[in-house]
Amino acid sequence: MDPVTPLVVDPSSAEPPYEQVRRQVAAGAAGGSLPPGHKLPPVRQLAADLGLAANTVARAYRELEADGVIETHGRRGTFIASPHLSDPAAVEAAAAYVEVARRSGLSREEAIRLVDDSWTTPRE
Repeated sequence: MDPVTPLVVDPSSAEPPYEQVRRQVAAGAAGGSLPPGHKLPPVRQLAADLGLAANTVARAYRELEADGVIETHGRRGTFIASPHLSDPAAVEAAAAYVEVARRSGLSREEAIRLVDDSWTTPRE
């Protein structure tokens, strides 16, 4: 997770462990301690860290995804959802940039470096 906002599961609580995980991640996303785009640990890693069964964490992640709190991107991982990443204008602009970068012969790393440079140095 995040060293600033570790999850804690209380085995003596009447609240099921999956719900404790779900509630804490949702609260972190809503409160900003888990910002949009923050990568969550894989199910098995978080389960091991918390001393839970993988199915328990998987259930929490499924419910969070159904609620739109997180997004799972296969092997890339699970992330706190961002409304900006599904904005059609942003998706179209990113796709257009990638097309131009590829045609220009830029590597992925070079293209990302140009974005980073532009992000930190505003154009006038």
